[in-house]
Amino acid sequence: MAGFLRRRDKHERAAFQLYTAAVAAARDPYLYATLRIPDTLDGRFDAIALYVYLAIRRLGTAPPPGPDLAQGIFDAMFHDMDTNLREMGVSDMSIGKRNRAMWEAFHGRSAAYAAAWEDKSALALALARNFWRGGEPPEGAAAALSRLASAQAGCLAPQSVEAMARGDIHFLPAQEAAQ
Repeated sequence: MAGFLRRRDKHERAAFQLYTAAVAAARDPYLYATLRIPDTLDGRFDAIALYVYLAIRRLGTAPPPGPDLAQGIFDAMFHDMDTNLREMGVSDMSIGKRNRAMWEAFHGRSAAYAAAWEDKSALALALARNFWRGGEPPEGAAAALSRLASAQAGCLAPQSVEAMARGDIHFLPAQEAAQ
């Protein structure tokens, strides 16, 4: 048991750093000002979910410790969501229910993005459906977001698992990735 806890602690710090980098990338003003992702709690969740999905996608099939890091990023995300809900004043009785709803939303988005990954127009539709919640995205925004997701995945692909195990990850600036 002690070995398991030490191993988890070893990856927990790196996973939190990877998650923090994904959050920073998801806060790029280009996403909100140019692509006009709604600058709301839901819109920010969707942006974070996309970048976390991309990091988990990269690490999930990598050799060890990739899958452990992927799980750690997921854990860090939902620990952060829990903390944010508490800071927003959500009652302890509602935290679990809301966190579960976000967990399900993340898994649904991840499944939709994975299913559409090879077809960029299908990916653009999945992104539009989630980011603009059934509303009409601004002209070209969903396609730009699809290009961004592909470019970010391409940026992550050559990054070593060893570097990520140290908490080092790099995302492209959103404007560059969306071109």
